[in-house]
Amino acid sequence: MASVLVPLAPGFEELEAVTIIDLLVRAGVEVISAGLVAGPIKASRGMVIHPDMSLDEALKRQFDMVVLPGGLPGADHLNRDSRILELLKAMASQDKYTAAICAAPKVLATAGLLDGKSATSYPGAIEDLGLNTTQISQQSVVIDGNVITSRGPGTAMEFALTLIETLVGRDKRDEVAKGLLYDH
Repeated sequence: MASVLVPLAPGFEELEAVTIIDLLVRAGVEVISAGLVAGPIKASRGMVIHPDMSLDEALKRQFDMVVLPGGLPGADHLNRDSRILELLKAMASQDKYTAAICAAPKVLATAGLLDGKSATSYPGAIEDLGLNTTQISQQSVVIDGNVITSRGPGTAMEFALTLIETLVGRDKRDEVAKGLLYDH
């Protein structure tokens, strides 16, 4: 069974995080949500989520993919957390998947994972970072090797379905999409 870590920082975008977690679980993927801080995490619009465990606990495990939800200031908190940056670098060095949506692709950029890649993000999140070797796209979802990025809350469903296809195949993606009445 594929396993995915979804780190949650204070101020994360709840629509993105919940969509990612929900759809991956529907596909039979093991999903662990982990809080950067102990206890419940308050999202950008005030929703409170109780992560499965702390990030420190989660870092003792192995994952096939790490998915970063966006939102502000959540993505900024992720971007300043050395544990997250080291995890992303380790995942890349092991040829495992890293994914980010909305403002969170800037965390992938900080970790050096967008160098020489194509990527997308929420408008303005990565364009001003001086990423000279990164091809910035306006597509809803961009896959470049083991890096997957997406634009924002409105693309969360397509992003999550892409993650499903990447981890468990097109048939499972189609099955989950059909159950959701998603016909894109």
